[in-house]
Amino acid sequence: MAESLDLNQLSKSTKTKYRLAHAMKECMKTTSVENITVKQITEKCGITRQTFYRNFLDKYDLINWYFDILLAKSFEHMGQGKTVYDALVKKFSYIEEERNFFAAAFRYDEQNSLRQHDFELILQFYEHLICEKTGKLPDKNIHYLLEMYCQSSIYMTVRWVTGALSFSPTELASVLVDAMPAKLSELFISLEILS
Repeated sequence: MAESLDLNQLSKSTKTKYRLAHAMKECMKTTSVENITVKQITEKCGITRQTFYRNFLDKYDLINWYFDILLAKSFEHMGQGKTVYDALVKKFSYIEEERNFFAAAFRYDEQNSLRQHDFELILQFYEHLICEKTGKLPDKNIHYLLEMYCQSSIYMTVRWVTGALSFSPTELASVLVDAMPAKLSELFISLEILS
């Protein structure tokens, strides 16, 4: 995904972040996430540790930043004629393009993990979208249904990206849409983000 960007159009800071993400991906080819050091990442791309820490708190913050880029791209058009299904297909297609990176990142499940970060991002995204479309925050019941649905979605995403499930991005998106709780599904249909 990062390789297809026109790096000349990005700010210096963003270019640095992409270089660090690329170096992290290279390190992940031979080393597990928890064993990769900031020194390895910075040496791989010729950037100082000081520069790394100016951009990220730690290696997990770097992974989460890269995932944020992916998630923003996949969900940016939802509610503008695009549906939850469309956004999920995009998300899983992006993850599939970077499967090795995300398989390694999702295996780590400790503090500041991608699993927790993904959960928080999609929960916040759905709640913000509901608020934007209805003018109010979702009620407590919808919030809990969203929490449950987002946790289940992460669980299935991790199983898929680590090879436990053999779905295409469209098949996985269909499974997740079909698994949506009825009250949540009804709400999303009324908001015209689910067909």
